Amino acid sequence: MSDFEGLDLQAVEDQMELDTDDEGSNRVVLGVLDGTTDDEEWIEAIEDGAVLVLNIDGDLNELAAGFARPITEAGGELMHFRGFLVVTPPGVSIDTDRLD
Repeated sequence: MSDFEGLDLQAVEDQMELDTDDEGSNRVVLGVLDGTTDDEEWIEAIEDGAVLVLNIDGDLNELAAGFARPITEAGGELMHFRGFLVVTPPGVSIDTDRLD
């Protein structure tokens, strides 16, 4: 008797599809942080599980003021790196160990 006879391959395949259908869980959104995009759009992208990599065009503190606090309070992270703002959803950490 094969070890695979009792394995429900359809159920496994269905679960894999559920795991990968979550659009935000595998998205990196590239954009420009220049004040033209509504803060709520950035928050919604993070709530959907996306990672944001935003080129900063202007004063970072001013441009991120409307969404930084809600994202960090929800458990997300923000990091300024070489002219970009990297924003991650809760559960996705930004590893800076190689920057030292």
